Amino acid sequence: MSDALINGLAGAGGGIIAQLITYPLQTVNTRQQTERDLKKEKRKLGTIEQMCQVVKQEGWERLYGGLTPSLVGTTASQGVYYYFYQIFRSKAESKALERQKKGIGDGSVGMLSSLIVAALSGCLNVLLTNPIWVVVTRMQTHTNILKKAHSNRLATPALEETVLSAIEPFSFSTGHAIQEVYDEAGFWGFWKGVFPTLIMVSNPAMQFMLYETMLKKLKKQRSLSNPDNNGVTALEIFLLGALAKLGATVVTYPLNVVKARLQAKQVATGDRRHQYKGTMDAILKMIRYEGFYGFYKGMSTKIVQSVLAAAVLFMIKEELVKGARLLLVKDGIHTVKSKLP
Repeated sequence: MSDALINGLAGAGGGIIAQLITYPLQTVNTRQQTERDLKKEKRKLGTIEQMCQVVKQEGWERLYGGLTPSLVGTTASQGVYYYFYQIFRSKAESKALERQKKGIGDGSVGMLSSLIVAALSGCLNVLLTNPIWVVVTRMQTHTNILKKAHSNRLATPALEETVLSAIEPFSFSTGHAIQEVYDEAGFWGFWKGVFPTLIMVSNPAMQFMLYETMLKKLKKQRSLSNPDNNGVTALEIFLLGALAKLGATVVTYPLNVVKARLQAKQVATGDRRHQYKGTMDAILKMIRYEGFYGFYKGMSTKIVQSVLAAAVLFMIKEELVKGARLLLVKDGIHTVKSKLP
């Protein structure tokens, strides 16, 4: 099994676990980012309070709306990203060693090379998996509150129950989200928000650049103090992953908000402030009607969710890689022994 495949599978496994743990925070954050009702914004709700509100008004399952396609997207994204990241990084390491033989450099991959490797991997990941995340955004932002509010105006409880059941005969499933996106914008609707998302490749690029840099320095310091042991613990990986993600999230958050606005359901009628024709249109309207604050809606929730998810992802991924390599070594030893006379 190749090192790229091991890293790809380990990244997918770590991503799934991190997604399951932090998904309710992700749902609330997406709703905060796409909120365009100025009246609702006057009464700001905290993250926990908003989670409780969703559970009370729509049911706890709405916190996990879009979980299935999200898990598929996480598996695909992490797998694709780590697979190509390892391939590109291996090539970068080979070139660094070649330069060292020529007397250039110390044989290690520099910060710029790490940034380019992460950016290339991220671009391929975005282009291949964007349709999944459009569907996830639709499912996370779908709400039945307006329909319930309308039914509360009915004259009798019996009539209210009858009309409500007629209005809401089924839950909003993945199939309904896919059909909604297609009916609204056709095939290319599944690539809505791809431009800001491609720019947001700088987020994981920054994240992995910071992570690799801090990890390299930590191993170097450890090898100087103890040449026989330059390994790092799961807790240290957790903390390095958290710090790397925190720095990257703060810088690129406004693009994340623009992406969510474009991928959420567009209001076809009514206030033009809620209608976005593209990335620049969304940016200009947000600046005009909401100010720069609009680009940082839900940022505290996103920081908690992203940092926790990234820390768990890095920790699980590194442990899975170590376990897989250990199993391969043991299997190799067993195979050699079995061939001996």
